[in-house]
Amino acid sequence: MAEAHSVTPASVLRNLSDKLYEKRKNAALEVEGIVKQLAAAGDHEKISAVITLLTTDYTYSPQANYRKGGLIGLAAATVGLSSETAQHLEQIVPPVLNSFSDQDSRVRYYACEALYNIAKVVRGDFIIFFNQIFDALCKLSADSDANVQSAAHLLDRLVKDIVTESDQFSIEEFIPLLRERMNVLNPYVRQFLVGWITVLDSVPDIDMLGFLPDFLDGLFNMLSDSSHEIRQQADSALSEFLQEIKNSPSVDYGRMAEILVQRAGSPDEFTRLTAITWINEFVKLGGDQLVPYYADILGAILPCISDKEEKIRVVARETNEELRAINADPAEGFDVGAILAIARRQLSSEWEATRIESLHWISTLLNRHRSEVLCFLNDIFDTLLKALSDPSDEVVLLVLEIHACIAEEAKLFRQLVVFLVYNFRVDNSLLEKRGALIIRHLCVLLDAERVYRELSTILEGESDLDFASIMVQALNLILLTSSELKELRDLLKQSLVNAAGKDLFVSLYASWCHSPMAIISLCLLAQTYQHASAVIQLLGEEDINVKFLVQLDKFIRLLETPIFAYLRLQLLEPDRHIWLLKALYGLLMLLPQQSSAFRMLHYRLNTVPSFNSEQSRRAPSGMAYSQILHHRSSGSQIEDSNINQDGNFNSQNGINFTLRLHQFEDMQRQHRMHEKTQTQSRNNSTLLSKETQRQEEPRIMSTASELSKTSSRSSRRGPGQLQL
Repeated sequence: MAEAHSVTPASVLRNLSDKLYEKRKNAALEVEGIVKQLAAAGDHEKISAVITLLTTDYTYSPQANYRKGGLIGLAAATVGLSSETAQHLEQIVPPVLNSFSDQDSRVRYYACEALYNIAKVVRGDFIIFFNQIFDALCKLSADSDANVQSAAHLLDRLVKDIVTESDQFSIEEFIPLLRERMNVLNPYVRQFLVGWITVLDSVPDIDMLGFLPDFLDGLFNMLSDSSHEIRQQADSALSEFLQEIKNSPSVDYGRMAEILVQRAGSPDEFTRLTAITWINEFVKLGGDQLVPYYADILGAILPCISDKEEKIRVVARETNEELRAINADPAEGFDVGAILAIARRQLSSEWEATRIESLHWISTLLNRHRSEVLCFLNDIFDTLLKALSDPSDEVVLLVLEIHACIAEEAKLFRQLVVFLVYNFRVDNSLLEKRGALIIRHLCVLLDAERVYRELSTILEGESDLDFASIMVQALNLILLTSSELKELRDLLKQSLVNAAGKDLFVSLYASWCHSPMAIISLCLLAQTYQHASAVIQLLGEEDINVKFLVQLDKFIRLLETPIFAYLRLQLLEPDRHIWLLKALYGLLMLLPQQSSAFRMLHYRLNTVPSFNSEQSRRAPSGMAYSQILHHRSSGSQIEDSNINQDGNFNSQNGINFTLRLHQFEDMQRQHRMHEKTQTQSRNNSTLLSKETQRQEEPRIMSTASELSKTSSRSSRRGPGQLQL
């Protein structure tokens, strides 16, 4: 320190701390001259002593004017050293950097000015301090003092020029600092950071693209900044990087894909659009690199397909198609289970378009990787079944197509129908609102006969008799009315002459017994008219309830539709179809006379050609009516169309109608017992409720009486007395 005082006049040291800038400036010029002489003499010890004096006594002084003088003195010493500054930079730069955080704004301003002058002298030599300088400038860019900000901007431009010229700059050492600073929200700092990213990216020797994953998320974060200028700068930088990615042969798509997936779900519209645009390009360019990230990418795309912004929807749909067009192999890392998990999760989306695309993905995977998908069937099956309740018809139809594809195997077909019946049982609204659509479409996809046979088998053993009855009624209505089931109806019409028709009739009969009206409809459809008449004759008082009459009303109206044109035409030959007439008259007798259905059927029967009383007493072709009754009582079945000219009849294609009739009686007996049990249970519940109410009334009255007495006693207490 004594050496520094020996070469530096006291007046110079005194003026360095003067409050007047001019005196400090003149003193600094004196310091410059002194250091220049010492440098010429090669006396670096004394130069070091002078720098130490300026640092210790001035830049670290508690007096602001001393700190200002020290900074201008260090800059002057650097100018004096000129080309020999490098060996003293370790002494000169740190105290200047320390002054950037000074509480006095003027000191901070002089620190910027000092470092600017130092940088002009040393140029690339001070690159070793770049990270510290960058960090300091980052903070000063948001300084509260406008003059300090202005000085920092000038210094920043100079440092950028130096860095772009230098071959000593280390991008590897700089990136961790940049990544850390990218999370700062201050708008000035963000502008500062984007400026540096753009400048460094413009330098041919600096590979900013290779480090893009380290600061990509920060750039995307800036897209939602409140400042339009910052959003524009960030978008410009991202656009430039995306162009570089398109032209680069080697890019780390994986790390960036993870960032883009997160940003695609941003609440900011511009950020989502930019992210989904990047993902679109990545899917086109990434190839095999993106295989492990397909599930994550799909998870980002599917919600965007239903975005409120049309531009995002368009890009998302295009990306989705591009991704689905890539036929990746599970052996190459394509995770079928992960894709299925994403599709399943998106099935609960509130947006129809997203749910539809999720189903398309499941369908695509089934077609391409059936065995792998079936391994995860337990994970998605329940969700697919729940999707049958979707409010969108298109979604329901797609779900059914997937179910049909899964059900190609017998075991899975059975499982599908069992689960479907279970869903109808636990969700009555599903059967009511979607039942017809589901059954009809399944019949188209999986063969109507196969579907109806399986449903009948399941319902035959259904323990919930009320549900079984409702389900059978629904299936019967679909069978009678749906155009998709025409072939099934045609097959049933041949039940008495065709083995396949007979097997189908017998298969459906057992479960159709749950509903009297359904069994009558089935018999009329199968043209087993005598059996239909026998069933009608068996109906008792308990069977003909409001529900039955409602169903009968609907059926009478169906008789007037084209589906039953064949039946109406048979009425033109009453002598050949006595049992048909008797069945229809039986239904007429069950209808209330005041009902429109009664009038409709009565009018129809009145149009039947008349035949004489002798014909009405005899069966067709000479068979006595008493003979028909004899065969009915003995268990034989005679249908109008099967009686020949000799009065003989065949075996009715092997159908044991007596057994069928017993089967119907047994099932109806179970339903009557079930109804009685339920009625008794309701009555008991009502009696119990009334009994409980009667028991409670005296207790309530007693309690009310006690409360009245207590209230009376309380009223006799004086003010402030406590009741224990």
